[in-house]
Amino acid sequence: MDYLYHPFTSRRHTVFAKNGIVATSQPLAAQVGIEIMRHGGNAIDAAIATAAALTVVEPTGNGIGGDSFALIWTKGELHGLNASGPSAKSITAEKVKALGHDKMPVYGAVPVTVPGTPASWAEVSRKFGKLSLRETLQPAIQLAEEGFPLTPILGKYWRIAYDKFKTMSDNSPEEEKMFAAWFETFAPDGRPPEIGEIWSAPGHADTLRQIAETDGRAFYEGPLAEKIAATVKEHGGFLTAQDLADYQVEWVEPVSTNYRGYDVWEIPPNGQGMVALMAMNIHTADGYKPVYGEVETLHRQIEAMKLAFTDGKAFITEEAEMPVKVEELLSEEYAEERARQIGEKAMLPEPYDPVKGGTVYLATADSEGNMVSFIQSNYMGFGSGVVVPGTGIALQNRGADFSLDPEHANYLQPGKKTFHTIIPGFLTKDGEAVGPFGVMGGFMQPQGHFQVVSNTVDFGLNPQAALDQPRWQWTGGKTVHVEPDFPNHLAQALQRKGHDIHIMTDSGSFGRGQIIWRDPETGVLQSGTESRTDGAIAVW
Repeated sequence: MDYLYHPFTSRRHTVFAKNGIVATSQPLAAQVGIEIMRHGGNAIDAAIATAAALTVVEPTGNGIGGDSFALIWTKGELHGLNASGPSAKSITAEKVKALGHDKMPVYGAVPVTVPGTPASWAEVSRKFGKLSLRETLQPAIQLAEEGFPLTPILGKYWRIAYDKFKTMSDNSPEEEKMFAAWFETFAPDGRPPEIGEIWSAPGHADTLRQIAETDGRAFYEGPLAEKIAATVKEHGGFLTAQDLADYQVEWVEPVSTNYRGYDVWEIPPNGQGMVALMAMNIHTADGYKPVYGEVETLHRQIEAMKLAFTDGKAFITEEAEMPVKVEELLSEEYAEERARQIGEKAMLPEPYDPVKGGTVYLATADSEGNMVSFIQSNYMGFGSGVVVPGTGIALQNRGADFSLDPEHANYLQPGKKTFHTIIPGFLTKDGEAVGPFGVMGGFMQPQGHFQVVSNTVDFGLNPQAALDQPRWQWTGGKTVHVEPDFPNHLAQALQRKGHDIHIMTDSGSFGRGQIIWRDPETGVLQSGTESRTDGAIAVW
């Protein structure tokens, strides 16, 4: 039976609930979150429990060794959490070049930065949770110990990762050694688990238990931290036990723009959420009114995104290191200046080279008014490919985005946070919460945010339809990818405007999103989930 064979068009409806909703990319993780609410937790506890469960049931996109960001609405206020980690204090561009690299490597121990995810769970639980971290992590521990059957999209990407690491290992004895623990952990029978096959992770369970019992500190201090550092050192990386011990998450002030009466909120740099806000500002700067299904609207959105991305890649890094202020990039003057460059034909901005990413996103809400937009990632699929033996910890490769060019804003420096792709989103109107939203997927994320917000605000689509709408993705130059079911007449019209349109055979690169909106009059919650993955909504 082919679980990826879908010959018929399917349709989902918006899901409603009164007491609570958890929307994410894995049914078991969504179920974990809602059960935490049923047992006395709030939406914040549910977000932590769901996030921990996702490290078990979707390791193809996130893990204990990755980073996290969150936007949390509670008691009428929005809070931003940046749990991305810096580079090692001992790393320099010169040392990386001395290893024979002319740019940051993608795999291996060199691009490993300090993981922020375990610290994010502990900090959010401490500040806003009702339950202990021990209680919220217990369902994830149980899933890892008892195992679970792989879902279709999960199985697909697990196989892709296996084939990639196998090819690299076969071609290099050094990489064979480096990826050995990955194969022991994620392909213990000499092959990846199949769709529907049960896979368990006892080492992962042990690590989660240590994190739970120490409010996260076991990951950053003591034997587990020493083991992480030793693994990185063994494979030629720079991260040390001291780098882990020194790590602290950051509470940050979210940044926003007003898009046609709605305030759209993102995490400030080093995240790329700024790109989505910049694109929205450029799109509205000349007073153009979007029209559903009109090629001119699509053309202007694509051109606005090009301009925002070009500048985002040039300027966004750790905020203190940016050559341009955040306020300037979000200013009316900036938007108007960039909007004047949009003409009737596709432009060719300064190009960049986008890469694919692996991430998970979740949204939660409860009857008390708490709402969470939470995202965590190992960056590219399983991350660096370096796994700490016996622990289930796959270390991220977030440092791959650093530049070795001293003139670049994102130049590699010791203890610096790199340009970061993962971005949670949140929508408010007149100071009241509308709700959390997000679209994961590397450099697709701000493009997905822009399209989902436009679908909601400009076109009045319900949350499920706003996610289901066929997407476009600018990938550099004049090249635009569109989904298989993107209307052909619009693709042809964009082509006539000078866009190099590529109709893709698969929707995997177009992001995976979740939405929860709250009715301000009744308090009723409504949610949409992602049809491009194993998305699920659990309700109470």
